[in-house]
Amino acid sequence: MNRPAVIRKLDETVVNRIAAGEVIQRPANALKEMIENSLDACATAIQIIVKSGGLKLLQIQDNGTGIRKDDLEIVCERFTTSKLQKFEDLSTIATYGFRGEALASISHIAHLTITTKTADGQCAYRATYEDSKLKGAPKPCAANQGTQITVEDLFYNVSTRKKALKSASDEHNKILEVVGSYAIHNSRVGFTLKKLGESMPDIKTLPNSTVVDSIRVIYGNNVAKELLEIETTDEVLKFKLKGYISNVTYSAKKCIMLLFINHRLVKSTALKKSLEQVYSMYIPQESQPFIYMSLELDPRNVDVNVHPTKHEVHFLHEDSVIDKVRSAVESKLLGCNTARKFYTQALLPGAGLPTEIVAETETSKTYAHQMVRTDSSAQKLDKFYGSPAAVKPSTSKTEDTGTNKTTESSQSSKQPSNRVECKLTSVLELRRVVEERMHLGLRDLLKNSSFVGCVSPRQALIQHDTKLYLCNTAHLSEELFYQLLLYEFGNFGLIKFSTPLPIYDVAMLGLDSEESGWTEVDGPKMDLAETVKQLLTDKGPMLDEYFSTIVDSSGNLCSLPLVLDGYNPATRGLPLFLLRLATDVEWDDEKQCFDSFCRETAKFFSEQFDTDVWDDESEGSSSQNENKDLKWVVEHIIYPALRQNFLPPSWFAEDATVLQIANLPVLYKVFERC
Repeated sequence: MNRPAVIRKLDETVVNRIAAGEVIQRPANALKEMIENSLDACATAIQIIVKSGGLKLLQIQDNGTGIRKDDLEIVCERFTTSKLQKFEDLSTIATYGFRGEALASISHIAHLTITTKTADGQCAYRATYEDSKLKGAPKPCAANQGTQITVEDLFYNVSTRKKALKSASDEHNKILEVVGSYAIHNSRVGFTLKKLGESMPDIKTLPNSTVVDSIRVIYGNNVAKELLEIETTDEVLKFKLKGYISNVTYSAKKCIMLLFINHRLVKSTALKKSLEQVYSMYIPQESQPFIYMSLELDPRNVDVNVHPTKHEVHFLHEDSVIDKVRSAVESKLLGCNTARKFYTQALLPGAGLPTEIVAETETSKTYAHQMVRTDSSAQKLDKFYGSPAAVKPSTSKTEDTGTNKTTESSQSSKQPSNRVECKLTSVLELRRVVEERMHLGLRDLLKNSSFVGCVSPRQALIQHDTKLYLCNTAHLSEELFYQLLLYEFGNFGLIKFSTPLPIYDVAMLGLDSEESGWTEVDGPKMDLAETVKQLLTDKGPMLDEYFSTIVDSSGNLCSLPLVLDGYNPATRGLPLFLLRLATDVEWDDEKQCFDSFCRETAKFFSEQFDTDVWDDESEGSSSQNENKDLKWVVEHIIYPALRQNFLPPSWFAEDATVLQIANLPVLYKVFERC
């Protein structure tokens, strides 16, 4: 007869290794625990270095609060923690860690070194651990505030677990997923992840970024530009939901779902399956969505002590919460599907260059699947709404604001033939700033674009390859004129007024307008107008020499600079322009003077584009002709100059100045789905 086996107490070393294997199943688990410790320590920057997928080296450094020297002796012992005092505290736990097992588990299956410094510590201390015990006294050393944990030879004494792991590249991909998830959820913290010996990081997010910025860095612009923000609250179930989900035009082969419950990265098979069912009604078969969600539940309703890795949690009213989340997503997608908006954010967000534009600029070969049939005779927007072709204006008119008479203005048709080379350090520095902030991708796009048509004075459509872009003409032209004023410094032609304009009278008109913001506190209008006249008269020689702006000794404005051949500014903006020259230009500092003068002049030259409607065409043929003239100027003067001379600043890639609204191949896919 078989006898029962004798029950013996396991050796403590065996117990600890078994427990360690439950908590630390692979390098990504160890890193997750250490990242959470750094976040609990209020770190704002976390740097991670790995080798061989984390098996050879896994190092994390933060700038958090650090560890006290007195705590280094027990910090790696099991069940030592600063975050939990009694079991009841689990019901209100607000930190990532609480059991005190992570570092202990790592020390049983790897060589562990901790270097740490607190804010009030005179120096840092380095300590090494084996089987949760401190090996020798901590040694003083130099280091910045925070903690560095170095894990070497993970699973060196658990060969079975080490052999069961996948390749180093697969383990590195798991680490990428963990770091990427926490970087997105903790966008206030800057994360850096790179392989040992490599200069370029695999992940690098900036501190105080936004969630969308972090998603763009980690998953690319193709995901970030298709996101919809989702937010809902339920007072009955006591939960809040915030996050971003992909819209109905986004399609991928793999579902990406990042779920945080009370800021803890977890998985919920039931919730994921429910959301996939919702998306199946809106996106093509075999296509998958991107989902990032942060659920905040009452801590008393959540059980975080379910699994050793803390990767799973249980919470009350799970089915009801999932139904509410499902309804919120479905409502968001339904609204998106009805509106059928094909853009959600500015072109080229961030300072980086999107991969699709890199690909377009690096190769000139066009493959068959990229070709789209077009008819060059039907590419102008005017073709579709039947407006007559605009006629190039033969003369330009300016309004004599002092006498309320319209008079012809004469102008030099060419820039001066003998160019003056600018050697002023201040101007050269301003030019250098323009060149340093240029966005190369946006420069290539504008340079190789085709004009499609005017939507309004402020907006126009251009095409680059098979993509259609909506451009803010007002923003583009203002920056264009600013750059032309800098680069043509001292070489302008003249826009002469047939009748010189009295600066005093023009300034009075400006002060009488509500836009000037004049109040009685500012003083009598007549005194202010006289001050404007006197200031510009005194600066007349400089304005004439550098900017071809002639002010005679009697205080009359005789000319403006010819900044762009064939272009005259709208003189209705002259009164406020002269007031701004007197009040907003920094006349006492050379560099600031030239910069602010060019800015104000560029604003004046571009003001006629800063409106969403054309002049009233119902007033007669004169208004209609003026509208056609302005459309002609936009197409044949402004946008050709943008293609030829413009150095677009990087922020135009972020503020919707240039906005991609259609991509023909993608549109065809949408229509196929319909």
